[in-house]
Amino acid sequence: MTYRNGAYVMDIREDRIAQVIGRAGAMVQVRTPGGGLQWEVPASALRLATREEREAAGLRPYLSGCAKCVELETARQKAGPGERPRATAAARTHWIVEHSASEARR
Repeated sequence: MTYRNGAYVMDIREDRIAQVIGRAGAMVQVRTPGGGLQWEVPASALRLATREEREAAGLRPYLSGCAKCVELETARQKAGPGERPRATAAARTHWIVEHSASEARR
């Protein structure tokens, strides 16, 4: 499986969460969320982190201190059934573009 830069994954060899920052051949380059330790993992030893795993690691958009994240998350929660997919996409896109992806490019 191919993981995009910025995605949060689990290194199943060590049962720890990581953020994808690149690829080198068959290896995926990852790091500790928020920066720090970097390592390479075979793609076969990764899986996407679950929502519960991301939350346990403190990777919730509304905890980022970003006012726009709070605004978009509030709008998503208040959206009616017909508007919820668009509101969810807006919140997630903001999180990826402004927080996850920008950190992965560093």
